[in-house]
Amino acid sequence: MTYDLVIIGGGIQGVGTAQAAVAAGHSVLLLEKEGIGAGTSRKSSKLIHGGLRYLESAQLSLVKESLHERALLLQLAPELVKRVEMHIPVYQASSRSPAKIAVGLWLYRLLAGFGEDSEFVRLHRSGWSALDGLKTDDLLAVYRYVEAQTDDRALTQAVWQSAEALGAELAMPAQFRGADCHASGCEVQYEHNGREMSVSARVLVNCAGPWGADLLKHIQPTVTVPEVELVQGSHLLLPNRLQHHFYLEAPDDRRAVFALPWQGRLLLGTTETAFRGAPETAECLPEERDYLLRTFQHYFPGYSVEPNDVSSFAGLRVLPRANGSAFGRSREVLFQADQEDQPRVLSVLGGKLTTYRATALEVMERLGPSLPRRRRVADTARIHLTPP
Repeated sequence: MTYDLVIIGGGIQGVGTAQAAVAAGHSVLLLEKEGIGAGTSRKSSKLIHGGLRYLESAQLSLVKESLHERALLLQLAPELVKRVEMHIPVYQASSRSPAKIAVGLWLYRLLAGFGEDSEFVRLHRSGWSALDGLKTDDLLAVYRYVEAQTDDRALTQAVWQSAEALGAELAMPAQFRGADCHASGCEVQYEHNGREMSVSARVLVNCAGPWGADLLKHIQPTVTVPEVELVQGSHLLLPNRLQHHFYLEAPDDRRAVFALPWQGRLLLGTTETAFRGAPETAECLPEERDYLLRTFQHYFPGYSVEPNDVSSFAGLRVLPRANGSAFGRSREVLFQADQEDQPRVLSVLGGKLTTYRATALEVMERLGPSLPRRRRVADTARIHLTPP
């Protein structure tokens, strides 16, 4: 059997690529070892957002793209992606002044094209007492602006559902064993339901996320492994007594931490901790738990929680290898092809939940020289997504 694309990994990047490929008329086989959206794509902060903090590191194109995709997903998936009002409290000790926050929100609004979801307000002091017990000592200002929230795994499954409806095929559970590449594509070996299988692919797309770099070691001829590292992001789930969504500044290191009501619980995160080991072993560390609780209770001193009421999860980001903190590092997707002119293997590393569709379109553009012309059957900007 020959496919135009064989895609490894059923996370948001893998299913997004499958959707874009079948919409363009290509034949697609997706290999997933555990479940659609079962890995990193269910361990995010559950936000569909522009990335306000990326403005400080001048990632303007990423923010603009993210805001465009946020607006589109609000239209395409209204049952899965919901508007939420975020609140940013600013104190005397905050590293960013009220004026700086206001400038950032104006720039955010500009990059969003001044749409209705780009508006923001500075709350009057009389409204502070309604903010769920937020600490008001030395509070200078509170800004309210709009983002969106989702069930990340359900969104991933909905994207796959749309790809499958257009003809994409799934092998699951499937374990990739290796690939031998030649001038016209790759012979891909995998195990499916205990059977050794082999198919031909014009292009092999590596969307295995944290497992992606190791996967490349099983491809012949040897494919260059990109200079990346894994960074763990942990979240806590607490009993929820908040009505509002908050964007907080951690007093320890000035990082952004979200406190978000989500499915009857309070979601608190995230961290950025260098990770070494097997990706499937990632778990919230005691120091990460303490960091997140300390940050939250700094702003909500009246909120007490029993240890047994706290659960956690940890996901892994794939970031370019660099010295220093991961906080300001680029969140742009990393693409690594085995050859520039006519790729046979393309790795898609990193990226954001919000921009999966835009990433998939770039994948298809990069693979254009390797794929035959097909008749387009759909436009991903018009495919409505429904809950699985």
